[in-house]
Amino acid sequence: MRVALLSYRSKPHCGGQGVYVRHLSRELVRLGHEVEVFSGQPYPRLDEGVRLTKVPSLDLYREPDPFRTPRLHEYRDLVDLQEVATMWTAGFPEPRTFSRRVLRLLRDRAGDYDVVHDNQSLGSALLRVEELTGLPLVASVHHPISIDRRIDLADAQGWKKRLSLRRWYGFVRMQARVARGMRMVLVPSESSERDVVHEFGVAADRVRVVPLGVDDGFVPPSEPRVPGRILAMASADAPLKGVATLLEAFAKLRTERSDLELLLVTRPVPGGRTERLLDQLAIRDHVRFVHGVSDATLVHLMGSAEVACVPSLYEGFSLPTAELMATATPLVVSRAGAIPEVVGPDRLCADLVTPGDVGELAAALEALLDDPERRARYGAAGRRRVQEMFSWRAAAAATAAAYEDAITQHRRASADR
Repeated sequence: MRVALLSYRSKPHCGGQGVYVRHLSRELVRLGHEVEVFSGQPYPRLDEGVRLTKVPSLDLYREPDPFRTPRLHEYRDLVDLQEVATMWTAGFPEPRTFSRRVLRLLRDRAGDYDVVHDNQSLGSALLRVEELTGLPLVASVHHPISIDRRIDLADAQGWKKRLSLRRWYGFVRMQARVARGMRMVLVPSESSERDVVHEFGVAADRVRVVPLGVDDGFVPPSEPRVPGRILAMASADAPLKGVATLLEAFAKLRTERSDLELLLVTRPVPGGRTERLLDQLAIRDHVRFVHGVSDATLVHLMGSAEVACVPSLYEGFSLPTAELMATATPLVVSRAGAIPEVVGPDRLCADLVTPGDVGELAAALEALLDDPERRARYGAAGRRRVQEMFSWRAAAAATAAAYEDAITQHRRASADR
């Protein structure tokens, strides 16, 4: 099959979108399919055999100058004006404007593909893809962003902040509407399946569960782990990821154990809640942040920790959980979203705690740090589970099967018209 894989942004080392696009496209190619990725900035890192078509935006959120005002010569068309006007009025325009740009490209090249696969941009123009190109459209929804919105609003202080967040998340209603119009929706977990049906109103018979995979490069360490090191990963410094809960639990542990350090793989918002908490809790000297690292460095960091923690309030799958399991790192994780699915129902590789419960998290971390035999047992069990359950090749094969079904459905629908 010839696949057009769409991703409105594909940051290579942080967040699930870039990771998903890279590994899925590589394994589809290895299965004999042709894949061309259409992506906005930041562009993905892709493997040999996968083509990239850049779909440039105004890149309004790029580092080190987010929320920038473009120069006059940067504007190309009305889509650019829509993008900047939405940002100026506190909205997030990229899913909508990406869909308009990529639809123009697909109309001109419809004969080059057999299927179009959207990676959760869910922009309104995608509803016209099948009509204007004659190609079946499949969408991945890793989890409904309406859940992020609800958690962020519950955490917001003051009416101005809540008003700003409601405007920022204005695209969510569009995404729900577009998801309902998809021929087939791929989700990574049974938890996400339930949430996509409930939150977005997608018909249950259009949803298919395809678990994600873990790259073969995530392996157990060859060097001793650093005593007292706790590691956690957060694709964003946002309430959803539970970083505040972890910092408070870590501060609680530090009052009795001076040998502990916390390594956070994330980029804190300058002057944001995370940085303020470091000073309020007097733990700034014992917390280290790392971001933008290579896969090899990330694997090394994971393998250096005695214990890892995934304190999220919700996850549609949680690739970091599976990747940490692949490195045989023992885990304390939240009983939230799909995380219990990833670690398994038998509690052989992780301790599960109530999301947002500081005391429970601190107690679980301390107990695991004090039990080297259990840490070794959890690590080995986690490694086995990943090898048995989470393969990108299996994910690609299941995704290709979904493409075949979508193509068949599309042909039948076309013949009936």
